[in-house]
Formats: sequence, C-alpha cells, structure tokens
Amino acid sequence: MPMPPVRGLIAGRRRRTAVIAVLVTCPAILTGPGIASAGGAPTPSVPAPHLDWSRCVPGSEFDCATAKVPLDYDDPGGRTIELAVVKRRATDPGRRIGTLFFNPGGPGGPGTVQMPQNYDAFPSEVRERFDIVSWDPRGVGSSTAVNCFANSEEASDWSANHAAGFPVGEKERAAFIAAYKDLSRRCEQRAPGLLRHVSTADTARDLDRLRRAVGDRQLTYQGISYGTILGATYANMFPDKVRAMVLDSNWDPQAWTNHALDDEPRLTSFLRMGSDRSAAATVDQFLTLCGSASTGRCAFSAGGPEATREKFDRLLQRLRKHPVGSWTYAGTVADVVNSLYVVHPGWTQLAGRLQDLWQGRVPEPPAFPPAPAVPDPNPYVGEEQGAAVLCGDSPNPRDPGVYHALEKASATRAGDAGRFWTWATEGCASWPTAAADRYSGPWNKPTAHPVLVVGTRYDPSTPYSASQAMAKELADARLLTLDGHGHTALLNPSRCVKDHESRYLIDGTLPPVGTTCRQDTPPFSAPKPTGGVTTGGGWMAGILA
Repeated sequence: MPMPPVRGLIAGRRRRTAVIAVLVTCPAILTGPGIASAGGAPTPSVPAPHLDWSRCVPGSEFDCATAKVPLDYDDPGGRTIELAVVKRRATDPGRRIGTLFFNPGGPGGPGTVQMPQNYDAFPSEVRERFDIVSWDPRGVGSSTAVNCFANSEEASDWSANHAAGFPVGEKERAAFIAAYKDLSRRCEQRAPGLLRHVSTADTARDLDRLRRAVGDRQLTYQGISYGTILGATYANMFPDKVRAMVLDSNWDPQAWTNHALDDEPRLTSFLRMGSDRSAAATVDQFLTLCGSASTGRCAFSAGGPEATREKFDRLLQRLRKHPVGSWTYAGTVADVVNSLYVVHPGWTQLAGRLQDLWQGRVPEPPAFPPAPAVPDPNPYVGEEQGAAVLCGDSPNPRDPGVYHALEKASATRAGDAGRFWTWATEGCASWPTAAADRYSGPWNKPTAHPVLVVGTRYDPSTPYSASQAMAKELADARLLTLDGHGHTALLNPSRCVKDHESRYLIDGTLPPVGTTCRQDTPPFSAPKPTGGVTTGGGWMAGILA
C-alpha cells in the first residue's frame, strides 16, 4: 500500500507496515546574542561532525549536509556511517534563538523528506526564531540505510507475496509468517553489522552530535510519535542538555521496553500500549461524526451514527467474501486506520473511498502532497528500516504461532482495528538481531529544563493514555491535552496548541496544569473561531531575549 501523507511518520501507514514506520511514528543554551551558559557534561570523546551546508537543489529554500558518525559508539575509531541532514533557516535571522531539531516518527521516518513536507505546520513564531533541522536516522532513507533487497524489483516481489493489512485465514497466516521469515533471512545476509547499531540510543547519540555540530549548547527538540521515545531517551541519556522538548503523540516508555523485563513478552509492543483500543475508539468517532453529518460533508453517512456503524459493519462483512478489485477486507481495515491519522483531508477522503466500495466501485488511490525540493524526495524506506529499530529495541513475542491467538483477543476488545495492530509487529518474531546498545530506562532522570508532552484524545496509533504515561514517567513534564482527533497535534492543527508550544519553545513558559485545547476544524464541519495565547515572559525569557 502507498505510504501515508508524511511517508511513514509513525507507526503505520498506507502501505502494510509489519513494523510500523503516522505520519509515526519519535526528536543548551543556544547560540545567539545574550545567551547564558547552563553547564553541561564533559566534552565527549567523539568529535562533533562537520556540516558543510549547501542548497539541497538549486532554488530550494532548504539546505542539506551529510554528517559522519561512528557506527558503534563503543568503537569510535572504527567504521563510520553517514546521516543525511536538512535545514530551513530561521525566517527572522535577526531574532534567531538557535536550532529546533525535529524527528517525524516511525521508526523509519525520513526527516529529510518529512520536515520539508510539513514545514508549514510549525507555528510561524517558531519558524521565525529557529533554524529547523531534521535528518534521516541511521538505517533510514538517504542515510546509511538498511536495505535487505538487491533491487527494487526484489522488494516489490516480496511485498506482493503476502496479504495487505493483515492475514485472514490459515493459508494467508502461513504465507504472512513465511514472508517475514524471508525478510529476516535477507536482512541477516545483507546488513548484519548495521542491524545491531540502529537503536534509539544510537540515534540519541547521533542527535547529540548534531546538536554540537550546529553550535547549540543545549537541545531544542520536537518529536512526534516514535520521535517521543527518541526524545525521552535523549532526555535520560543527556539530561543536562535539555533546553526545551516537545513530545507530541507519545509512546508509553514502559510499553516500549516491556517494563524492562527480561522474560518473553506476552503482548506485542502496540497491544501493550493500547493502540488497538485507541484505534477502535477513533474509528467509532469517525462513524459517529460521519453519521451525524450530511452526505455533502461525509459521503459515507447513512443518516445517523448507528445506521452508519451498521453500514460500515456490513461493508466489511461483504468485503470478506467479495473484494472490490484489490480492496480486500484486511486491506480496507488497514486503510481505515491509516487514514484516520490526519483529519483534514484524510477523513473526508476516507469517507469517499468507503462509499465507493459500498457501491462496488474501485476507489481512487489516496492523494499525497508533492515531494519537497530535496536531493532525493523518494528515498527507499522499506519495512526493514523501521523493523531494525522496533524489533531490536522493543520486545515482541518470538513465537509466530501466538499472533493468531493475540489477534482474536484483541479483536474481542477492539474489533477490526485489533487485528491490524496485532499483526503490525509479527515481523519481529523472526527478526535476526537485537540492538547492541538498547536503552531501557530509567525514564525519570532530572532534566535541565521541563518537557512539554502533548496528547490527543482520539488517536488511532498512540493513545492518550500513553501521553499521560509519558508525562508521569519523565522527571519534570507538563501534559497539554488536545481534545480532538488524529495522530499528532502538528498535523491536526490547533491554534491553541501552537501558541502554547511557541511560548514554551521561545521563552520556556509551560501551559497551566490541566490545560486542554481544541482543534481548529472538527471533522466534517466548517472551521470555528479559535483563541490563542500570547508569547512572552517565563523562565527562559531572560537568557533567550
């Protein structure tokens, strides 16, 4: 299936993601006039990489560079690998504060594509005051990448040899399991050394080297989806280097590590976190709001919430026996979950595809934004890239035979979405390596400055409860709630959230305890007026003025 709008930002996406690459899915005093020192650890033995910036392509507003870092930080003089890095300069250079590093999630999200693609989603105040920098993490995209196929034809053939979405029936389950065993075998043959050194901890060390390379004495960071685990890992590995950190649509750290237990995990990573239940609740919201709207606003509406739910159930039952073209039951469920990530225009487009299927028509494929002006706007981002991180870092059952039983249990509590999320990590059952340097806690080391955690109530991937858990696990964090829908506040805009994030990133002002914001435009409705907050003041105002 094609990638979602942000090309793999999380956890999920429009292709079948055995290991989720939404949009998911994880990210000091800074250079500039009047900046005061805030301490820091001794100079690391590994020097900062040199970044030779130049325009990504002629006429582009983005600059690109390549950073060299050690493959193995325990052997800093050994093999090096390359990181592809991208930057958009602050639009008000006279008032520039420093650099905001951004990770678009996944694992497996290529920042060199997704940051330019979503640059306009950052608050204007942040774009004015910060250079915004992202990168393809080690193992991903245009960096030194995990690639388990000799060519694109091999990769396409492999993708075509197992069910889209998840397997249905004994025959498909056997083929599905065999396909991911084959992927593991290919990866073990082609990239055994790299596979062991693409952990979140490795990437956190890369991030710290990039921070030093741009001259910032502390880190300003925004991470979404998987980027929140990267941010939390950095915050606990380099706690004195945290200047400001926004973690949006969070992974529960304890769910990521299986509570740091050594025994065989009983549940998959996503079932531990509750992605299945959160997705089910978001599907129910989609059907409720669609049914409450006219067909002019939601094409799939059946005139009421209950009637629309019944229509959806009947459609899926029909697709089990009679696919419409290549649109199978499982593939449609996967499309539904992935399409809930971005409310506008995702929910409206999803409703149109469901109505096409209801009427027996093959839907038009989802539309994606144009590729940004970077050297490689479509790097190879195969499933094995996200798998190398997720399977190496986050424990999942190693017995392929347990996934069918887990699927049935999850379907009992979460319906069709439970089947999707159960099988999302089956590729980890046969994955050939574990991370050589895996961070499994603690998560509560005191940081130099507090962290801002943002959670959305109805998220089809990272549940609100996971953001609550992140805020509780970190030593000093404040939870900002988005009472809305979709995966990440960044891609489902709220002026209220943007204003709070801007104040925090610019001068360190946290929102009041218990603050709740709403989305600017609810699903299937016209825009509503929104209020915001002003910037100024706060505990960073003096040193960042």
